[in-house]
Amino acid sequence: MCLDGVAKCEARGGPAQQAGSAGRGVRGRRWAAVSHEEYRVKFGSPEYLLLCGLGGMVSCGLTHTAIVPLDLVKCRMQVDPVKYQGIISGFSVAVREDGLRGLARGWAPTLFGYSMQGFFKFGFYEVFKIRYAQLLGEERAYAWRTGLYLAASATAEFFADVALAPMEAVKVRVQTQPGFAGTLREAAPKMYGEEGLWAFYKGVAPLWMRQIPYTMMKFACFERTVEALYKYVVPKPQSQCTKAEQLGITFVAGYIAGIFCAVVSHPADSVVSVLNKEKGSTALDVLRRLGPVGVWKGLFARIIMIGTLTALQWFIYDSVKVYLKLPRPPAVQAPPSLQKKKRKKKKEKEKEEKKE
Repeated sequence: MCLDGVAKCEARGGPAQQAGSAGRGVRGRRWAAVSHEEYRVKFGSPEYLLLCGLGGMVSCGLTHTAIVPLDLVKCRMQVDPVKYQGIISGFSVAVREDGLRGLARGWAPTLFGYSMQGFFKFGFYEVFKIRYAQLLGEERAYAWRTGLYLAASATAEFFADVALAPMEAVKVRVQTQPGFAGTLREAAPKMYGEEGLWAFYKGVAPLWMRQIPYTMMKFACFERTVEALYKYVVPKPQSQCTKAEQLGITFVAGYIAGIFCAVVSHPADSVVSVLNKEKGSTALDVLRRLGPVGVWKGLFARIIMIGTLTALQWFIYDSVKVYLKLPRPPAVQAPPSLQKKKRKKKKEKEKEEKKE
């Protein structure tokens, strides 16, 4: 795969596309290698990008909503570490005070907020990855691919967080401020009445601080981990792997990426949790009060949450692409022009060695 030439690779039919599904039943064909003729849209087309956004919406909305109970305990550990001292004890306190139903507090803003965030995160990542690769050119896009992944994901997350911020503010207030409000319909008007629109966007800067490093790690680490797994671990080329096998590799790479994501973004996550709970506070005030130790409270819970979350998000996202028959680029490899230059350079070096 050449990053700038993904469309070119697909046009000429990469190895993954040439692998047929002959001999398999109709049920098995969806999970076998999909031929070029079976793709429903063209790579990089507006419909393709919209469907990628839809995949991101489904993956982020479902996964974040599924772990609301863990997120609730994690947020309370950050804003009230004396009362919520650990994951197990935190769950016990939450259930004792609010019952089992209380563990689902904040599910509605979580579903709506992270669905919108997922749409822009994954959709815009595909947009900017293609665009930046075109600007760099085929060879530099391959040579600088890690930087390309980082830049594309950072740009996408910038816009995604603007969509997420209002619902994130509501979620944290509902989950961490006792007696304030129990539902999205109740909390949003109250917050607007107290602080106006500022109540919904005062946390966007620390949200960028948390989410942009997280997303850069999420996409760049995932992309390079997948590349490494196919190169050093998987005993056969990607083109010979079934879709089910490829999805398994996606899950493993997603979990590895998720662990790194949790660590790099946790201090900012602690600031966001406290900031959205308190009226009139600033991110700098909260950071000073928490100190270098306080910002790491709840890290273990977040590693479990984010590792699982990231793995499931990538798995669901790729599954949606398979189900919708969207084109998936073949394994990363140097473009032909760069391979030709390397071969030429190697021959020149061999000639010089013979002369010596």
